[in-house]
Amino acid sequence: MRCYDGLIVGDLVAETTAASIAEERVGLIARVAGYASEYLAGVDGRAVAPSAEAVAGLAALCGELPAGATDAGEVVGLLHRYGSPATTVNSAGRYFGFVNGGMVPAALGAAMLVNAWDQNAGLRVLSPVAAELEAVAIGWVAELLGLPSEVGRDGIGGVGGTIGGAVVTGATMANFCCLAAARHAILERAGWDVEQDGLFGAPPITVVVGDEVHSSLVKALGMLGLGRSRVIRVPVDGQGRMRVDALPHLDANSILCLQAGNVNTGSFDPAAAICPAARAAGAWIHVDGAFGLWAAASPGYKHLTAGYELADSWATDGHKWPNVGYDCGVALVRDSAALKAAMSISAAYLVQGEQREPSHYNPELSRRARGVELWAALRSLGRAGMAEIVERTSAHARRFAEGLRGAGFEVLNEVVINQVLVSFGTPERTLAVVAGLQREGTCWCAATVWQGRTAMRISVSSWVTTEADVEASLGAMVRVAASTEELAVVRA
Repeated sequence: MRCYDGLIVGDLVAETTAASIAEERVGLIARVAGYASEYLAGVDGRAVAPSAEAVAGLAALCGELPAGATDAGEVVGLLHRYGSPATTVNSAGRYFGFVNGGMVPAALGAAMLVNAWDQNAGLRVLSPVAAELEAVAIGWVAELLGLPSEVGRDGIGGVGGTIGGAVVTGATMANFCCLAAARHAILERAGWDVEQDGLFGAPPITVVVGDEVHSSLVKALGMLGLGRSRVIRVPVDGQGRMRVDALPHLDANSILCLQAGNVNTGSFDPAAAICPAARAAGAWIHVDGAFGLWAAASPGYKHLTAGYELADSWATDGHKWPNVGYDCGVALVRDSAALKAAMSISAAYLVQGEQREPSHYNPELSRRARGVELWAALRSLGRAGMAEIVERTSAHARRFAEGLRGAGFEVLNEVVINQVLVSFGTPERTLAVVAGLQREGTCWCAATVWQGRTAMRISVSSWVTTEADVEASLGAMVRVAASTEELAVVRA
C-alpha cells in the first residue's frame, strides 16, 4: 500500500504519475458525492438529534492511531457509516435550537469546489479568486445591511468608500476584529500605539454594553484585554432592549456596543434614539448583529435596523440568515485604516500587491477561502432571495407563537423577528418538555433562562423550513407538553 500526494492506494506497483493521482482523486470525490447525496436525501426522514446508538457508534472511529496507512476510500466510508448517523440534522427544516441556518445549494456547491481548490485566502498572490470574491462579497454585505453610501469596498474595483472588511469564522471573531479597530482608533487619538506598546500604561477605555449583551462580544473584550467585567452595563427593558434613559456619559474614549437581534427575544436596541448623541460625544459605536442586522435586507423588517447605519463597526454572521454554512462571519468597519492598523501583518517573504490584501484585515494569515462560499450564497439569492429568507422564517416564528398561545402556553416575548420564547408553566415542566421534545425527534429546540424565566427558545433561521415543518413541529410540541403534564399528575 502506497501513499502519495495525500492519497492512499492499494496497488503496490502503481506508478506515481499525474494521471494516476488525478484518477484516484476523481474516484474519491465521486464516492464522497454519493455519500453526501445519500445523507441529504435521508435527513427529512430521521430524527433531528442522533440516537444514543448512533452516538455510541462513534467508538468505531476512536482508538489508537493506526501504525500503517489506510485507504482513503475506506476512511471516508467509515466517516459516512458511523459519522453521518451521529450528526444533529441542521440541513433539514426542523432544527430550531440555536440560530443555525441551513446551507443554500450554491454555498454547498461552492464549499465542495473550494475544498477541491484548497486555496489559502490570506494573500492575493496565493489565491486571486479568493481575494477578489471576498472583496466583492464584503461589498454586497454592506449594501444588503443598508450601510451608508460612503461605506464601500475599500476602493476595490473602482468602488468608492473607506470600509474595512473581513470574512471570518463567525460573530465572535467579527466582534473581535471590530473592537480591535475601535481600540486602535481611540488610543491613537490619545497618542498611544496599542499594537506596538500594548495596554500596559495605556489611557483607559470605557466600554458600555446592554445588560443582555451576547457572550461572544464579552469574550472578544476579554481577548482584547479590555476585560469581561470592566464594562458598564446599561439596564434593559422588558424585551431586552437597552434603555435610552439609563445610558451613562459617553465621550471620545468610549466604545458603545449595541445589539441588533437579542439572542433570546430577537429585539433591537433603539439605535435611532441612541446613536446621534453618541456620535456627537465622539464615542465609537459598535453593533453586534449576528443575525438581526440581516433584517435590513427585507423591506418589511428594515425599520428594525433604523439608526444602525450611524455606527462605526458592525459584526454579523454568514452562517445564520444568509445560510452560507459553517463557518462564516463578517466584520465591517467604517474606517478601513483603523481595521488595517489593528490587523495588518508584514514580513520580507510575504508578497504584497497594490490591491487589497485580505491578511491586512483579518486575524488569520492562513485560512480557507470561505469568502467564496459567501459570494456564491449572495449571488444565488440576490436581494429578493435574501429578503425572502428573512420574511419567510420570521413568518414561521409568528406561526409558532400563534399556535403555542392557542394551545394555552405563554409566549414571553414580542415576536419581532425569528425568535420565540415559550413557557410551559413551572421551570421544571418547561425543562421536561424541552428534554422530551429532543427525545421525540420531530424537531429540536433548546432551553434558556431569560429575565428570570425558564423558557424553550425557538429560532427559525433556515431556508429549508417549510409550513409543513412548522405544523409538524407545533404538533409535536403540544403532544409532548400534554404527555409531560399527564406524567406530572401521575407522579403527584
